[in-house]
Amino acid sequence: MEQIPSNSPVMQPASGAAGWLPIWIKAVTKPNEQTFVEITSSPEASSKTAFLWVFIAGTLSGLVTGLIQMALLAAGIQPQGFEQFSGATGRGIGASLGAALCGAPVVGLLSVIGLAISAAIIQWIAKLFGGTGTFEKMAYALAAITVPVTLVAMFLTPLSAVPYLGICTGLLSAGIGLYALFLQITAVKAVNGFGWGPAIGSVLLPGLVIVLLCACIVGVGLAILGPKIAEIFGQINQGLTP
Repeated sequence: MEQIPSNSPVMQPASGAAGWLPIWIKAVTKPNEQTFVEITSSPEASSKTAFLWVFIAGTLSGLVTGLIQMALLAAGIQPQGFEQFSGATGRGIGASLGAALCGAPVVGLLSVIGLAISAAIIQWIAKLFGGTGTFEKMAYALAAITVPVTLVAMFLTPLSAVPYLGICTGLLSAGIGLYALFLQITAVKAVNGFGWGPAIGSVLLPGLVIVLLCACIVGVGLAILGPKIAEIFGQINQGLTP
């Protein structure tokens, strides 16, 4: 039996800033491949929009984090990194406010750089696996995940310095991080049109390469400096021997 086509008009998603929030909500509340196919098929799916999103979220995160730290100091709670202001609450509040106002745009800029590098590396590896996506779509999909996660984390991070509460926020942050990782893998799979294996590899391989590179650097350094270090310890040993 054929379905009768609906005469109701198709609602187009709002463009510009009015349509941003629904995209972010959809990205984190509907964790499936089709979600990211639809998101990245939008005419506004571009790296320019993605960078703007992340800059705003990063700047807001830096500002709110600083203000929360200032509120904690005003309440007599010393957040991590502000122990030197113990007994000088006014000084600590001033430092928090200054760091929030001056550092927030820097946080936003670093967030943009981080997104650009991550999207480029992930998409490059995805291409090696036969992916058909583009940098524009990858950056847009990752930004749709990054922004809501950042907005939640900006409230959790300062609270992690509060005794006992920090344990709960730490566990919650870890859970959010794992969920964000799953969303990223799903997004890579959707953008590039391949299987779960290549998607997982595209997301995890960059981190693995960095770890292996650091291990190689440490190993080479120890191989070069090892004999010299052993000689120094030998001389120390001889000096301590009666």
